Amino acid sequence: GMMEILPGRCVPIAKKELMYAGTAGLACWLAGVIFINRKKTDDAISVMCEAAQTMIQDDVRVWVFPEGTRNHDGSMLPFKRGAFHLAVQAQVPIIPVVMSSYREFFCKKEKKFTTGKCAVRILPKIDTVGLTSDDVPELTESVRRSMLAVFQEISGDTREKDLTQ
Repeated sequence: GMMEILPGRCVPIAKKELMYAGTAGLACWLAGVIFINRKKTDDAISVMCEAAQTMIQDDVRVWVFPEGTRNHDGSMLPFKRGAFHLAVQAQVPIIPVVMSSYREFFCKKEKKFTTGKCAVRILPKIDTVGLTSDDVPELTESVRRSMLAVFQEISGDTREKDLTQ
């Protein structure tokens, strides 16, 4: 689903463990994915600082998954703040993208996908110009609340929903 809506000049940020996921990891590395070590906070902060500089200097967009790991219980996990610190530091807008639950066609236990559809909704951008790191906690929660409301709305019966919502 992500590949269908990924904007130009956009690089995802992913956990470093994904780099060692066989062919998928190699494909991510070749595609320029920015890997962060979530266990080493200092490393993650320095990677985010570098990412902010790259975003500004090279006009690159960064795709971040603020949940960290997708929750499979029909809701969303609390957001990590790194993505929001990055947006505030670079003074770039946040464009929330919500993908519906895929638990109807993904078996977590067997790590197996079957046929299914996801609904995707892109929310209005949220400006960060003038915000500081002091604003990050409220910004994080505000974005999560709006995304959670949409997630719950579009995660109903996705078989009857249009993917272009």
